[in-house]
Amino acid sequence: MQTILGAGGAIGIPLAKELKKYTDKIRLVSRNPKKVNETDELFPIDLNDLTQIEKAIAGSEVVYVVIGFEYKLSVWQKMWPPFMQAVINACKKNNAKLVFFDNVYLYDKSAIPHMTETSAIATVSKKGKIRRELHEMIMNEVEKKTLTALIARSADFYGPDNKSSALNLMVVNNFMKGKKAQAFGDINKIHTYTYTPDAAKATAILGNTDDAYNQVWHVPTTKEKLSNLQWIQLIANELKVEPKIQALPVWFIHILGLFIPVMKEFPEMIYQYEQDYFFDSTKFEKRFNISATTPKEGIKILVESLKAQNAKR
Repeated sequence: MQTILGAGGAIGIPLAKELKKYTDKIRLVSRNPKKVNETDELFPIDLNDLTQIEKAIAGSEVVYVVIGFEYKLSVWQKMWPPFMQAVINACKKNNAKLVFFDNVYLYDKSAIPHMTETSAIATVSKKGKIRRELHEMIMNEVEKKTLTALIARSADFYGPDNKSSALNLMVVNNFMKGKKAQAFGDINKIHTYTYTPDAAKATAILGNTDDAYNQVWHVPTTKEKLSNLQWIQLIANELKVEPKIQALPVWFIHILGLFIPVMKEFPEMIYQYEQDYFFDSTKFEKRFNISATTPKEGIKILVESLKAQNAKR
């Protein structure tokens, strides 16, 4: 049995599709799970209730944590550490391997222009502090040989079935509504993005490769060093619209936060958009001989999927 905690999200859905290549026994765990494959086992629970975690993991050989708690600092502080501890405890009890899908928030500010698996870890933001804690919780158990686990790390991502990425929310959706794209930071700085189907495929491969465990991996991410401006232009070209852009200075984001709560969460992460941001996945690419989807192809598929969804409404 391979179990996905957080099965209905941007990574959980394509991950379930990919895991079908390895097993017919897939358990989807979320508040309201829906089958991705015909043979999927559905396990509806409230993941906020930590007493249910052990039941959700029972009998699993591999457990994938791809859950995305609400993007709010207070929620992260309250939920992430005890949730991860409950997952670790359940994995140890059931002798299950753990695969944690993580982001780059724990990396030092100086690492952002070229991030690798060995980049310096330092607390830059309050959200980064939480991510560092989760990383240490897992790797400490690995070092003690009490847990078999790996961390699959991703850059900012985009792709189908993804409602919360910055590119989807602030660029694609706005263009499709006839509005200007919105952007913060320096749009002329390089910013690499991970395509979610690539991330899911890599996570499934890692979870089913014995010698991939007990280490950190960067999932395949484009090596094309495009600026945020170039990403916006790619999207505009695919939608056949003029690439009009509204820059959002930090002071304006604070004002927007008064009306749009999630905007309150962005200012502390702006440093990632004010310098080059290059996510290096060479380690994975060399080990598995797999390259990332090109930005042009990824954007094309994303736009086509959104158009198809809109046509059904």
